Amino acid sequence: MIDPQALAREFEAAVGRSPRLYRAPGRVNLIGEHTDYNDGFVMPIALDRDTWVAAAPRADRRLVVRSREFGGIVIIDLEDGLSLERTPTSVTPVSAARPWTRYVQGIAAILGESTRLTGADLTIASNVPIGAGLSSSAALEIACGFALLDLAGASIDLDYLAHAAQRVEHDFAGTRCGIMDQTIACHGRADAALWLDTRSLERRWLPLSPRVRVVVCNTMVRHELASGEYNARRADCEAGVAVLARHRPNVRALRDVTLADLDAVSDQLSERISRRCRHVITENARVGLAAEALERCDVHRVGTLMNESHDSLRRDYEVSCTELDTMVAIARSLAGVYGARMTGGGFGGCVVALVDRAAVDTVVRDIARKYKSATGTTPDVWPTGAGAGVGAWPLGASA
Repeated sequence: MIDPQALAREFEAAVGRSPRLYRAPGRVNLIGEHTDYNDGFVMPIALDRDTWVAAAPRADRRLVVRSREFGGIVIIDLEDGLSLERTPTSVTPVSAARPWTRYVQGIAAILGESTRLTGADLTIASNVPIGAGLSSSAALEIACGFALLDLAGASIDLDYLAHAAQRVEHDFAGTRCGIMDQTIACHGRADAALWLDTRSLERRWLPLSPRVRVVVCNTMVRHELASGEYNARRADCEAGVAVLARHRPNVRALRDVTLADLDAVSDQLSERISRRCRHVITENARVGLAAEALERCDVHRVGTLMNESHDSLRRDYEVSCTELDTMVAIARSLAGVYGARMTGGGFGGCVVALVDRAAVDTVVRDIARKYKSATGTTPDVWPTGAGAGVGAWPLGASA
């Protein structure tokens, strides 16, 4: 856990002024994977791991950014967008060795299109694992964006902030993601999963049964969404939509397509693109069924749907890997686990499991032990509660 009081003291020691504090959560997606950029349906929860920003305004038009995890000082000029790194003897352009800075620079640039931001000193601290598929970048974008808007005295529209952060991923990170990660970072609620229509942004919150806990299992294999495979999957989906739309003009995305529609054009699609489309169509259906099951507190049904989701991601969408499959198999083998699946973009990262509350401690211990035995790697496994979305944190409150 990050101690906000300690972060505030650290900021004061470095900057000489008292900060305001802000936090935004990472997320884990219960079901609905690779559907958000297809205008589909998702069901994430906000994690109990967060990115924190301590911030105070400056008189100039510069952001002076410190990172607890990465060290150093980065200077972002709000007038010309230039990003510099300060060393003990000089100030030089930021190198590719600090890719996290593009998210701070990006959210400042995009919000600055409509709001005159003030300069600020920022200190960032996070316990959201990087490269684990838990949306560490969205947590950073949203926390920094909220802080910058608040310091500027601007009204904060959370949907606008979510879309601005999505643009950062597209324009500054090269990842053509959907809107899920940014939306849950803004709108998370305690003890609830978010059902989200990523086309309309219609939302409803579904209660998590007190009978279960969500367990996050980090394989410790880092994924790189911008490496090309993520964007390649999106291109495959768009290729399928182009063919389907020639036969059904109302088709704008795969959320508008049924399996019968897909079968009708199967002779015009490659086998690979057919499988990509099949995953998205069936995954959208699984999200709807899982929402109904949560409302009935039918955790067995939710677990079965999670299992089916992973099998589809492994077979049809091909975004799993040996470590993810190993972790899923271990989790499913344990008493008290209703279901388990990879979560996030894939190619590494995390597994999410739905676990009977009474079995959580044993399940966490056994997953860690058996995964290390199978792979030689010690995983990070923990039960999480659903938390709140972005907000200011009053000094004096406990985390």
